[in-house]
Amino acid sequence: MQNNKPLTVFISLLLVSLTSFSQSPAGKLFIIGGGDRPPALMEALIKEAGFEKNDYAVVLPMSGSNPDTSFYYFKSDWDIATATPIYNLNFTMLNNTDPKRLDSLKHAKLVFITGGDQDRFMKSVWNTPVYAAIHEAYQKGATIAGTSAGAAVMCEHMITGTQLTDTVYRSTFPRLVQNNVEFKTGLGLITTAIIDQHFIVRSRYNRLLSAIAAYPALTGIGIDEETAVVVQGNKARVVGLRQVVVFKNPRKLRVTEEKRISFAAMDFSLFTAGDEFTITDRN
Repeated sequence: MQNNKPLTVFISLLLVSLTSFSQSPAGKLFIIGGGDRPPALMEALIKEAGFEKNDYAVVLPMSGSNPDTSFYYFKSDWDIATATPIYNLNFTMLNNTDPKRLDSLKHAKLVFITGGDQDRFMKSVWNTPVYAAIHEAYQKGATIAGTSAGAAVMCEHMITGTQLTDTVYRSTFPRLVQNNVEFKTGLGLITTAIIDQHFIVRSRYNRLLSAIAAYPALTGIGIDEETAVVVQGNKARVVGLRQVVVFKNPRKLRVTEEKRISFAAMDFSLFTAGDEFTITDRN
């Protein structure tokens, strides 16, 4: 019998793409910048999900080097905040076509993506039915949440953390030069912005500025630890304990012969809990 799995996956991804262009998702994104999850942040997450009777949450722990441990720590925070059921959906090559597991993902009220390595997560879901199931849940009204690596994967253009020019890793990026940030394809739940995490505590301004130089039509959103951005459509709202930095609309962008980046001006905003902003001003 011919194996039709690649064709089935391709059709699923195509349908997701067509749906994304035909209508706005009914769900929300709850994007956490990493660090601890204090009770107030967990309460905000649960409130945004809007759980009703028989609703449940699922965790996708595939970013973590030890997925079961990632689930355990998130569930520990979860159980303090709510009695809503939560389940571990660790998808692997052996179970990523399992109809029951995929159905559980599609119908979850909240989908949480743990921290770890964003590239590891995307390798586990890209070109699989899991990718399509995440998008289907979002289209239907689920809140898709993630922290740290789980924040980075929300974007279409995902920062991996790898430096291409400065091969010795530094979280601060020592130079503002062209082609130093590595991007890979993320989930594409947000297509108008690039997300960076642990932002203020790790002083990642140079990295996000370099990313905006690579994609000047996009908005750069740097989320600090213990802080989240709630995204619905083109609107965003800050919750949590710290701040969110937003870069957008660079003017007179140029790159010198030495590959140094230059802007004449750019919009810079600093937001804290309760503040709201528009992600992109472009139509």
